[in-house]
Amino acid sequence: MTYISAKPARQAAETLPANDNNQAALADLSFLDAINNDDQIADIARRAERLGHVTLIIMAIGLTAAPLLYLMLA
Repeated sequence: MTYISAKPARQAAETLPANDNNQAALADLSFLDAINNDDQIADIARRAERLGHVTLIIMAIGLTAAPLLYLMLA
């Protein structure tokens, strides 16, 4: 099984394309550098899952309360 990391491997100067003339502008800028380890990735995934569950519950309440409110006001 192949391990897939969230952080891409940085390129060394030897592995860069030969036609790249501006070596000073070759910085590996990625938002993944802000994530330090797998624990933070797992925390982000947990928060996203919780937000999804809350959204699902709110949608279910809204879909049941809207017809009831319509029937009460009609």
